[in-house]
Amino acid sequence: MDSTEMTPTTGSGKTLPESGYAPTPTSPPNYFPVDFILRLVLLAASVSALVVLVSSKQTKIFATGLPPPYPTSVSQDAKFNYSSALIYLLVALAVTVLYSIITVITSCSLISSPAPSTKTLFYLILFDALMAAIMASATGATGAVAYLGLKGNSHTNWTKICNNYGKFCRQIGSSAAVSLVASIVLLVLVVVTSYSLFRRSR
Repeated sequence: MDSTEMTPTTGSGKTLPESGYAPTPTSPPNYFPVDFILRLVLLAASVSALVVLVSSKQTKIFATGLPPPYPTSVSQDAKFNYSSALIYLLVALAVTVLYSIITVITSCSLISSPAPSTKTLFYLILFDALMAAIMASATGATGAVAYLGLKGNSHTNWTKICNNYGKFCRQIGSSAAVSLVASIVLLVLVVVTSYSLFRRSR
């Protein structure tokens, strides 16, 4: 009589360990706590940049050099809505604020989820990359306008204005800097979510 013990197998014919139990599959890592924090930073940065941009306004009074009865001085305003690049930044920031609010709620709901679906991760990567492109282009356009305001361009006779509108230029520069932070956060979110999707597919 053959004394060899029978090795337990699963229904699919695979051999089970000697204990008779299949190994418990480990759930993929959940990076949504980090994702949630990054999206909060994105919301704070985009709101701050938007508020600073909208409030950027300065009025200066310049002497005309004309004799009476002509006006001896004239007031001129500097506002963000005088530049199409700054209006573009305003729209990009408003969309980013709305997007970050929606994704903060989504990310918060997925923190306790053991395994968010790959479809959810794919859509987050797609929309994060789209928002990063929009914010980067708007920030670049604003940076170009800010540089012209600071330095001017002698080749095209574009005079600098920041020597007269210092407060206005500082606000525009601050808004552009914080917008750059928002763009970087969006890029980091793309990397984190892509890595999470990569670990899911292994």
